[in-house]
Amino acid sequence: MTPGRPVPPPLGKPLTTAEALAGQGTLTAAMGAVSADSGLVPLTIGRRAPKPDDVEIDIEFCGLCHSDVHATRGEWGSRPYPLVPGHEIVGRVRRTGAAVSEFRVGELVGVGCLVDSCRECDSCLEGLEQYCERGNVGTYGAKDPRNGDAITQGGYSGTVVVDRRFVLRIPEGMDPAATAPLLCAGITTYSPLRYFDVEPGDVVGVVGLGGLGHMAVKIAKAMGAEVVVFTSSEGKTAAAGELGADRVVLSRDPDAMGAAKASIDVIIDTVAAPHDLNPYLRTLRLGGALFQLGLPPSDMPPVSPGLLIRRRLAYSGSLIGGLAETQEMLDFCAEHGVASDIEIVDADGLNEAYDRMVAGDVKYRFVLDTKTLHTPSEKADA
Repeated sequence: MTPGRPVPPPLGKPLTTAEALAGQGTLTAAMGAVSADSGLVPLTIGRRAPKPDDVEIDIEFCGLCHSDVHATRGEWGSRPYPLVPGHEIVGRVRRTGAAVSEFRVGELVGVGCLVDSCRECDSCLEGLEQYCERGNVGTYGAKDPRNGDAITQGGYSGTVVVDRRFVLRIPEGMDPAATAPLLCAGITTYSPLRYFDVEPGDVVGVVGLGGLGHMAVKIAKAMGAEVVVFTSSEGKTAAAGELGADRVVLSRDPDAMGAAKASIDVIIDTVAAPHDLNPYLRTLRLGGALFQLGLPPSDMPPVSPGLLIRRRLAYSGSLIGGLAETQEMLDFCAEHGVASDIEIVDADGLNEAYDRMVAGDVKYRFVLDTKTLHTPSEKADA
């Protein structure tokens, strides 16, 4: 195991109807928030006409990410509304711009957390668009400099128009609905495992068994690793085993944590609440690493420098993945039969699904069936 190569950005103003309908733009149904406390309501949004490098996609499914809840409810600071979330998009190509040759009408494709970047900085040139030094363009709620600073609107909608460079090919045979969460949860967990070049014989620890955690277990197992799940809930032992975990360690049990000392190569921490990392660091072997993927809303307890120094440990973070790596992840998941465990919801059930996500009442990801969206009106709300 050797280190190798390896949410959403700030929000701005909504698209106007006139801009959306310039050329051959279209109106499409959507679900979004009009204020921090509005919940998700039916909207009609405008999509631009495809430019030469654009792909227009009829969306079939869009995964629900916990970051969607934070963004629409204003929990990451004030947001301009209306705001249509969704960055785990799977659908079929409806039409393409004149310069697009790699995608054909009817092909199953995906769009993840990014729809553009500067394409010129060192990070972008290395295929690390998520770390664009000039600021990437998120799939929703971000200013889009190549399109008049219009605000991107996401996948809880009927269609989307995206530059071909940020469209992903869904391998043949993959379930479209179960593939959607791979475009965020899948790549978020794949990237640090790939960065550390996890291989057979390595031991991967997974802290938390939610939307990210269950994907970390599946992907690490597909890479050939032994997987240890750390959980504070005894009730998740059976679920971890069903996902493929080899062992479960109850993190509230000092004896169980002590028995796991110096036994793990890489830990993927998916917990988004403040928690003490030092007990987990003690389970790492010499040269091991803990990757923080969960983003707590407040400061974490301090990490002991002595733990890091005595065994050359690394405490690191990781953010989604670049476009090439995301395509690599999709191809890997297709080859190994990896998909997300999902529950499909209709448009009218989105607000209930949000509440259930906050309560942790989902195994393990919700996915919106866009066929259940309302009929668009003749005027855009955003």
